[in-house]
Amino acid sequence: MRLNTLLSFAGFVILIAGTYCPIVKPILGSWDVYDGNKPYGIVILLVALVGIIGTVFNEQKIIRLSAWLSLALVILFYFLAILKVRMSFDFIPLHFVAKYLTSKLKFKWGWYLLFGGPLLALAGVLLKRKKSFNYPAG
Repeated sequence: MRLNTLLSFAGFVILIAGTYCPIVKPILGSWDVYDGNKPYGIVILLVALVGIIGTVFNEQKIIRLSAWLSLALVILFYFLAILKVRMSFDFIPLHFVAKYLTSKLKFKWGWYLLFGGPLLALAGVLLKRKKSFNYPAG
């Protein structure tokens, strides 16, 4: 297995592990990707699995597509999580209470894995082997 394929494989495995790590700490407990939005988490998981299958069969186009798509999905999920945190307590008519409760929601360390996995997979895709040039004998 070449280094770039190994980097992509490790990135997709880290992405799968990141979906199970805590990403938001509400007042009680902690949320992972599936607690935030289960269908969206399954889509991220399936894209990572397709990327792993692409690395096993050494299909560079599939690996490249999965790496870019997983990075786009994680970035979109980050923005959606920010919106969910800011809109969580809008139903409360007292704005100072809603603002206080919103301040208690904290982002956790799982985001590092969620962003690190696709970035590592993308690094494996973008890392190219330099082609050696052989001078013609003569």
